[in-house]
Amino acid sequence: MRISQFCALFLLIVLGSAVAFADSMNDPKVIIQGVGGTEVACGPHTCKGVGLNFSFNVPKSGVGILYFTNNSGRDWTSLALIEKGVPAADISCQQTFFLSCTTETLKNGSVEILLSGVKGDNPRTGIEPGQNFLIQFACSSGSCWPGGLHFTAHANGATTPEPGTVALMVTGIGMIFSRRKVWKNRFNS
Repeated sequence: MRISQFCALFLLIVLGSAVAFADSMNDPKVIIQGVGGTEVACGPHTCKGVGLNFSFNVPKSGVGILYFTNNSGRDWTSLALIEKGVPAADISCQQTFFLSCTTETLKNGSVEILLSGVKGDNPRTGIEPGQNFLIQFACSSGSCWPGGLHFTAHANGATTPEPGTVALMVTGIGMIFSRRKVWKNRFNS
């Protein structure tokens, strides 16, 4: 019994370490942040009004900034950007609206950049109706985005749980099943 407990603890530590280093690559970078803080106007740039679902292309040079306004009338608590062409392991993201930004390769070969999580009623998280935001495509470590790459975006869609959350859930379920035998022995005595 002690050996199985030791093995379970070892696997938990290994899995936790793998989750902690999941986003270690720093190649093509996507940056998502507000335009001019709380300003409504985009200044010299034109903001494209978008709803819950929209699409756009990376600038032809592979770097640049695209300006948008949330015209959906709803608060965005998550934003999924989906593209095909750059492996998920090569993408890093930086943003100011959400609590986390993760990348994942989907079953169909597309890559999802998922921005999710808000801090309750904190007005500094999520994207509010009428709020301007920008999506910037940048190079890092000498690797850039392919010009003209097509993205589709979906706000407030179903979110995929982060790997750490899944690991904790599986560990909890495993512990419940491992303790089941002990509980049965106590109740049968």
